[in-house]
Amino acid sequence: MKKKSIKLSKLELQVMRPFWSNPSMTIREAADTLAQLQDDPGYSTVQTIAGRLEKKGALVRISKVGNAWLFKAAVEKECVVNRMLDEIITLLDGAPSPILSHLVESEKIGESELEEIRRMITEKETKEGESRDE
Repeated sequence: MKKKSIKLSKLELQVMRPFWSNPSMTIREAADTLAQLQDDPGYSTVQTIAGRLEKKGALVRISKVGNAWLFKAAVEKECVVNRMLDEIITLLDGAPSPILSHLVESEKIGESELEEIRRMITEKETKEGESRDE
């Protein structure tokens, strides 16, 4: 999978979810997966959006099974999320702290996530300390 930076709409992100979770699948399989959600977009919408995603380079056809094409994600979820976060930080004049404050205050961050953040901070401080010592 390529490390592309592609801008996706909310609906495109929703349609990409099944493809990020599976190595390959048909449009019907993706639509069936999304049908289990409360905001099911429906098969024809998934088919239309998958076509857009293919044109953008986010999905690629890999083989045909009967009359259906198998698709796979051509862009990593992490790359798409990182681009979105960079855009938000730009809107915040480069300051990421409002994002962290919101997550903590709205209780959208659990103890396991806080532990992960603490680990990343410690790791970053250790790396910075090592680079100053060189």
